[in-house]
Amino acid sequence: MSDITFSPTSTIFEQREALLEEWTPEELVGRDEELQKYHAALQPVINNETPSNIFLYGKSGVGKTAATRYLLSALERDAADVDGLDLSTVEVNCDGLNSSYQAAVAIVNTLRDPANQISNTGYPQASVYQFLFDALDDLGGTVLIVLDEVDHIEDDSLLYKLPRARSNGDISEAKLGVIGISNDLDFRNQLSSKVRSSLCEKEVSFSAYNANELQLVLKQREAVAFRDDVLDDGVIEMCAAYGAKDSGDARQALDLLLEAGDLAREYDDELVTEHHVREARQRLQTDQVVEGIRNYSDHGQLVLYALTGLAEDDDTPARTRDILGAYQELARDEGLDPVSERSVRDYLGELTQLGIVSSAEYNRGKGGGKYKEFELEQSISSIKTGLSELLKKSP
Repeated sequence: MSDITFSPTSTIFEQREALLEEWTPEELVGRDEELQKYHAALQPVINNETPSNIFLYGKSGVGKTAATRYLLSALERDAADVDGLDLSTVEVNCDGLNSSYQAAVAIVNTLRDPANQISNTGYPQASVYQFLFDALDDLGGTVLIVLDEVDHIEDDSLLYKLPRARSNGDISEAKLGVIGISNDLDFRNQLSSKVRSSLCEKEVSFSAYNANELQLVLKQREAVAFRDDVLDDGVIEMCAAYGAKDSGDARQALDLLLEAGDLAREYDDELVTEHHVREARQRLQTDQVVEGIRNYSDHGQLVLYALTGLAEDDDTPARTRDILGAYQELARDEGLDPVSERSVRDYLGELTQLGIVSSAEYNRGKGGGKYKEFELEQSISSIKTGLSELLKKSP
């Protein structure tokens, strides 16, 4: 292995970073309707009025965070030219912040000097809120707090207090607006009515991208990311079509284009072709399957392991009762009490929705009745990779 060397290559990419999530384009394409509504909701800020509280929702990868950063960047730029308008924006990602307490601590520490941070434990919640309100008043002016992935916060306390902080007298020197961003389409309905009325003062729904919108996104990034004339005809269209079919997620479409470019470079090809796109999709789907399995519950993994064992023995498609028997044996080997037959059916249904398993329903009439048969939709090797942690524990 001592003769391995690395040397730069530049035949495919001009600026590969333009296909990564953190790259912010100068113009946001494919989201005209959403941007128009969002722009209108932010208009009070530039008028130096009390900001509206705004709630954005839509599936992951449909441009909510990108639109927020794009519009807030433009808003900060234009606010600098308005006399008497002092605008500050704070962005906190709530992934990993399960409570109002943790989210409030994160906002406080974002507002405070690095030498004056507070710990994530040890304070009464009322004290943390007071730290937060004091920090906002010390900052003064107009403050916009962006809570990305706000649906990770499991209690309503902060989401009630922040939007009402000025009207309740908790702050006096700052005009505060809260922007909540959620990937959970049902999160809004789970909020209490008092929180919903204040946090969701203005709402902007982001729909999934269609194939034409994804083409606009991909062509914009292509112009920056790739060298001239390295993408074969049909590559952008194929990536967009797959992205629209799979989820309408721009992130997935960009990942597909990036992986196709990486494959072309790996093979030392001069062109990125539709063949690279198809292989890239297979690779990414395998990665997604592996990650999905690893994040699945223990009993759900055991049900999948049972079906995998049947597949290895050429006993698939398999009826639910056969999978149930194999699962029960595995569960007992793991020292676990098996779940009910109904739960096993539910797990098989979820695995089917995830695209890991496929099913077919049969009706044999009065004598044979109705039943389902299941088989693996993904390769045994990729499923075993996802089950690797479970398999390590198995005797």
